[in-house]
Amino acid sequence: QVQLVESGGGLVQPGGSLRLSCAASGNMFSTYVMRWYRQPPGQLRELVATIGSGGSTNYRDSVKGRFTISRDNAKNTVYLQMNSLKPEDTAVYYCNIQFTNLWGPGTQVTVSS
Repeated sequence: QVQLVESGGGLVQPGGSLRLSCAASGNMFSTYVMRWYRQPPGQLRELVATIGSGGSTNYRDSVKGRFTISRDNAKNTVYLQMNSLKPEDTAVYYCNIQFTNLWGPGTQVTVSS
């Protein structure tokens, strides 16, 4: 069973930056399409960004130009660089392997002054 572990969350002021990491176990990481989701307080989980096995990326409109998803297959890790953070980015962030119900425990991101 593949396991996912997110890290890198925290409290940051509006306009600040954070870099989230998601480490995956196993030896098939390079073949996975990886996704970052987030769940704001009291809301449903929403897709934030996707990166294909070949490195193609896709973002939800509200984070385009501010967030960057990337991957390091040698480290079995996917990243989410978040810049120009806004209070509405506050959420628990999760990574996921596309077409699976595999989730990590999540990492809390709070954007507040």
